[in-house]
Amino acid sequence: MKHTFAVILIALSLNASAQLTVREQFDKILTVDQAQKYVDANSNLKPALLNLSYGKDTALIDKRLLKQNKGDVFSVAYVTYKVIDVKETVQYRSSYVFLDGGSLSKSEIDSLKKVILKKYSDGVPFEKLSDEFTMDGNNTHGDTGWFFGEETVPKELQDAIKNHKKGEVFFVDVPERQWNYIVLKTYDDDLKKDIVVLRSNGR
Repeated sequence: MKHTFAVILIALSLNASAQLTVREQFDKILTVDQAQKYVDANSNLKPALLNLSYGKDTALIDKRLLKQNKGDVFSVAYVTYKVIDVKETVQYRSSYVFLDGGSLSKSEIDSLKKVILKKYSDGVPFEKLSDEFTMDGNNTHGDTGWFFGEETVPKELQDAIKNHKKGEVFFVDVPERQWNYIVLKTYDDDLKKDIVVLRSNGR
């Protein structure tokens, strides 16, 4: 009898250790298809696949989830979440005046920068300053339009716009090309982010 009881205890112990926690199972799930299989196989844990979008889903938990990166797993109370997929794009928009270092000396460029900044601070609209001073022949009054990627603007220009706030005026130089920009950031960054999250009761 004692022997039988010991065998039962060992079997129960092995079964308990073999059963993965929700978090351990989530660690093994890498794709939306695998997540759907988990949902189908674990109805007792009330799992679900959530599709969330930045700016659209505004519940506190949704906002927290939208800050996570692909693969992140965390628990809130007795519910566990994993971000399965993320699609994110961000676009920028500014106005600029382009000064060509191949045609102007450094001192001429520095002087023009001061003139343009003075006129802007005196209330001259930036688009008029672009029309008057820019040297790249654009017909958009200096407006970049919404953009992302080095195929649209130089990396140095995009990085600088990314690191400034709407309404700020700043200089960007691309020395190896002798390109010089005076930039006004005209819009807040346009972030689009969609995520797929696996949710399940348990930890």
